[in-house]
Formats: sequence, C-alpha cells, structure tokens
Amino acid sequence: MSQRWLALVVAVATVVGMTAPAFADPAADRAAIIQRFERWTEAFNAKDARGSCDLFAPDLLYSFPGMLRGTRETMCTNFEKLFARTDLQARYEKPDIHEIIVAGDVAIVRLTWTLTTEANGAKDTTTEEGMDFFRRQPDGRWSIARYIAFAPRPNKLLE
Repeated sequence: MSQRWLALVVAVATVVGMTAPAFADPAADRAAIIQRFERWTEAFNAKDARGSCDLFAPDLLYSFPGMLRGTRETMCTNFEKLFARTDLQARYEKPDIHEIIVAGDVAIVRLTWTLTTEANGAKDTTTEEGMDFFRRQPDGRWSIARYIAFAPRPNKLLE
C-alpha cells in the first residue's frame, strides 16, 4: 500500500511540476517592460514604423478620444502616415511611469507620455495619460494587448 501511495504522490508531483507556471521575477519583468518602452521611444523618434509597431500585440485593442476601437493594423497604418509627413516632426520623451503591477503573464502600467510636435515654425508640447495592459507573448516578450489613453488637450499641430 505505501509503495502505491508513494507512486501516486510522485505522479501527482510530476504532473503539477510540469503544468505549474515558472516563478516570475517581478523586478526582471518590470525592467523588461521599461526596456520595451525605451525601444519604442527610440523607434518612434527615428520614424521607424515597423519598430514602433513592435511594442503592440497582434490582438491589440485600444481607445482614446477620436479612436474608440483601434487595432494593431490601425495603429501601424497611422504610424506609417505620420512618419511619411515631411512637414511635421513628432517626438516623444521617455514615458513618466507612475506604476507597474505585474501578476504572472500580465502587467498593468500607468504612465504619462510627453509629445512635442513642430511644423512651419510652430511648436506644441502635450501630455497623454494612459493605462497599458501588457501580456507576455509566446516568445516571452511583453507586448501591449490593450490600452486606454487621453490627453488633457489635443496637440494643436496634429489636429
């Protein structure tokens, strides 16, 4: 009886060990998310549409004033249009991250972005408040799957 009990315990422990998620390292996850933001900022400021799209998950959904149900395709198309403009320069500062909450394979980030645009000698700087929902992708990278953002006022040069 005890050998069967031991065999059962070993079998259950093996199955649990194979299906239990690996222990996460919240500090490493936070650092990886911050690095993703830094790379996005560099790509955006270099007018790199592909690099800018890389931060977003394939199933991205987002909302902000004027865009209630955006998708990754919408986002990437808008980057291409914006970066093709020769009459306008747009630059983001690294985000001011207020909080990152990591729970397994999801993370929530509350942050503020600062955008400066320049066109025809005019310059406008605005802030955007946001909340980003990250999900760890099958390749292990963190990507934004959902976000919501708003600006206290629209950027005058992007209207």
